[in-house]
Amino acid sequence: MKKTLMNICLAVSVLSFSGCSDFLDRESYGRDTSWKTDEDVMKAVYALYYFVSPNWSEQICGRGHMWFECASDNILIGRDRPAVDEIREFRMSPSNDNDVSRVWEVMYQNVAKANNIIKMVPDMKLDQGYKNQAVGTAYFFRGFSMLWMVPYYGDDTNGGIPIILDTTPAAEIDSPRPAHVLQNYDQIISDMRTAGEMLPYLSQLDASQIGLPHKAAAWGYAARAALYAAQYDAKYYDIVLEMCNKIMALTGSDKRELYIDPSNKLNSYANLWRKEQNHSKEYIFSLEGDYTNGARYHGVTFVNAGWGLYNTWGYFTPSKNLWDAFEEGDQRRDVTILYPGQHVKFVGRDITFGGYNTDGSVSDYTTGHVSAGLICRKFISPWEGADCKGKEVSALRDKLWNSLNCCLLRYADVLLMMAEAKAQADGGSTTDTDAVEAYYMVRHRALPDEEKPSKIDVNQVLKERFWEICFETQTWYDMLRTRKALNPTTGQIVDLIGCQTPGHTEGARFEEADLLLPYPLREKRLNPNLVRK
Repeated sequence: MKKTLMNICLAVSVLSFSGCSDFLDRESYGRDTSWKTDEDVMKAVYALYYFVSPNWSEQICGRGHMWFECASDNILIGRDRPAVDEIREFRMSPSNDNDVSRVWEVMYQNVAKANNIIKMVPDMKLDQGYKNQAVGTAYFFRGFSMLWMVPYYGDDTNGGIPIILDTTPAAEIDSPRPAHVLQNYDQIISDMRTAGEMLPYLSQLDASQIGLPHKAAAWGYAARAALYAAQYDAKYYDIVLEMCNKIMALTGSDKRELYIDPSNKLNSYANLWRKEQNHSKEYIFSLEGDYTNGARYHGVTFVNAGWGLYNTWGYFTPSKNLWDAFEEGDQRRDVTILYPGQHVKFVGRDITFGGYNTDGSVSDYTTGHVSAGLICRKFISPWEGADCKGKEVSALRDKLWNSLNCCLLRYADVLLMMAEAKAQADGGSTTDTDAVEAYYMVRHRALPDEEKPSKIDVNQVLKERFWEICFETQTWYDMLRTRKALNPTTGQIVDLIGCQTPGHTEGARFEEADLLLPYPLREKRLNPNLVRK
C-alpha cells in the first residue's frame, strides 16, 4: 500500500478532480463526468492523499505543520529565518510565505475533491460496498482537511471559516464565514460520524488498502473535533466520551491498545517509533512511510549536515525548556530528545552526540534562537542502518523521505482525550475508574514505578499530553483549545494568555489576538468576506 498509495496519488495529481490552485475550483466544481469505473473512483480517492505527495509534503506534511511547535516553545529554529520569527513571536503577516499559507489552499482543494466524490459516486453503477468505502473516505477527508485548518483561523468572536459542501452552489463559494466556529466543528463531527457509518473496520481492509481510513480513525477524529469544540460548549465532552468509548470497546483484530514490547517492556515507548510498529495496534491513523516519496514529518529535526553522513536540513531543534519540563525518570524524555553525551546510531555509525560545535566539542545548553544543543530523536530509527540510504531513507539526501509511518492519531491520544473529557465533565477532576485507568496506562508506560492515583484532574492530563505526544503536531492545537501552557520551570500548567515563556523574546507574551493566523493574502483577494473583527 505504501508505494501503491503514493504512486497513484502522484499519477492522478494532474487530473481534473485534483482541484485548482485557488481557494476552490470555481469553474469546474462538481462537474466532472469522466468517472465510469471503480478504477476511476479509486484514483479519485487516492487523490485525497495528494497533500502528502512530493509536491506538498514539505509545505504541508513537513515544515508546514511544525512551524507552530516553535510558538509553543517546544522547538527552536535550526537556522535564521525572519519569516519564521514572525510565527514564533506572534507577528505573522498575511503575506508570510513560509509554507503556512499553503495549508489553506491545499486543504480546500482536498475539500473540493471530497465533495466531487460525495456528489458523484452514489449515482454510479458500482458495487454498493465499494461506493460506501469511497464516499466514506471522502467524508473522512473533508472533515480531516477542515480540522487541519479550523483551530488556526476560527473562534467565537470572529466566527468560523467557509463551509463548502457538495450542495454549495458555485456562486456561493465565497460565502461569509459562519457566525461561530462551532458550525465548523459541528460539520466536521457530522462528516466523521457519516464516515464512521460508511467505512469498513480496519480488519475488513484488503491488504492493498492498508493506509486508508476506517471506522476507528473516523471516530478518533470526531473525538478530536469535539474536544476542540468543548472549549466553547461543555456539551461536546459527551461526544468525546462517546467516540473514545467506541474505540476502546473494539475487540479482536480491531482492538486498539498501547504498544508494549513483549521482549523489553521498559523500552516500549522507544520501540514504538520503529518501522516494525508501522501498523501496530497503537496506531489508529497514519500516513504511510516510503523512502522514495513518503510523508516528511519525520526527519525535519536532525542536525544540519548529518555529521557528514547524510545531508539533513535541521529546520527544528528541541528547546532546553522542553527538556527541562520532563519529570525525572520519564523515559519519554530520552526517546524524544537527543542531548550531549547520548549515543545514537546514524547511518551505521555510533555517534556520541556533542551538540552543534563544528570541532566536535560538547556545546553548552543555550536558549538562543538557533540552537539549544539538542536534536529530535523520536523519529530517527530509519537512519540507523549502514545500508539505510536508498533502502530505508531517501537516497537523494535532501528529501528526508523515510520508511517510518507518520502517525497522526494513536491510542495513547484516545486514552488521554477520554480522561480529559471525563475530568472536565465532572467539574475539573474525576475519580471515575475508567478515566483514571486510561490516564494511568499512558503514564505507567513512561514511569513504570508510578502508583495508580485514585483521582485525576485536567491539568494532570494536559501535562501528560505535553510529554506523550510532543512533536506529533498536537501541542500547539492543545494550547489553542485550552488556553493553557506548561511552565518548564515549575512543571505546572499555567494560563496561556499573558504567559511569557522562557524561549520567547521579552514582551512576546501570549495574547488573545495573537492566537489566530491571518488569512493568506491571496485568499483575502479571492474572498472579500474574509475579514476579522
